[in-house]
Amino acid sequence: MELSQVTCEIFAEKLASKEPVPGGGGVAALVGSLGAALATMVANYSIGKKAFLGMENNHQKIIDKSIDLRIKLLSLIDEDAKNFIPLSKAYGLPTSTDEEKAEKEKILQAALKVAADGPIKMVEYIYEAIKLQEELVDMSTKIIISDVGCGVQMLKAALYSAKLNVIVNTNFIKDDIYVAEVNAKINKMVADGTSICDAVFDKVVKVLG
Repeated sequence: MELSQVTCEIFAEKLASKEPVPGGGGVAALVGSLGAALATMVANYSIGKKAFLGMENNHQKIIDKSIDLRIKLLSLIDEDAKNFIPLSKAYGLPTSTDEEKAEKEKILQAALKVAADGPIKMVEYIYEAIKLQEELVDMSTKIIISDVGCGVQMLKAALYSAKLNVIVNTNFIKDDIYVAEVNAKINKMVADGTSICDAVFDKVVKVLG
């Protein structure tokens, strides 16, 4: 059974074990999906309320987008686990001869890019979910706006966790152009996402007074 389909208890048990997956990447994807789900919930509760009449289309767009992001992030739990397998095998390849060393390095470099792909997507999807929360904070009823604050804090943690899972792979990739492009994209989204999360959280705190 795929990791995204097991119970919370089983996921936590597997995470705590010495099994190679799930790891930090899977947790980043899971936490990100929950942050997106909170946006769906808040929008569902706020849509149609008197204070936000005329904003139904905005709420519905948030609902639709956050559902899509939740599903994509959940799928990355399993994708990240599958992408780790080639890397795990590459590290175990023999290095008795120069030919074997060269072949291992070739396979390892390719596997590192595959392993980095999932966390890169996580950063992108989490950042999109953060922007939804930024839009939602001004269209949320006070009784549930605390969940917007919870959502951005979860997304911020997931954002940083996903970034670390990118770095742990790109640090060993020797394709300098690839690494520079990935780092530039990731660093910008993390910086922008952090600013948005902090601003949204501060706004939530002020509303709750």
